[in-house]
Amino acid sequence: MGYIQLCSPYLNGYVERFNRTCRTEVLDLYLFNSLKQARKVTEEWLTIYNTERPHEALNNMAPLEY
Repeated sequence: MGYIQLCSPYLNGYVERFNRTCRTEVLDLYLFNSLKQARKVTEEWLTIYNTERPHEALNNMAPLEY
């Protein structure tokens, strides 16, 4: 059984891309006062990311439009 090497964007591109986007659009922009606040902001961002944000795989359409 082969395993994907950790932190290797060449072998694990989708996950690394998502992690980078999450880091730059959420984690680097906020100073969280609590874990509850971090979860709330992350959940809001994830909802927007999965429903309203254009995706290249969907011909630059938002999932709701597609």
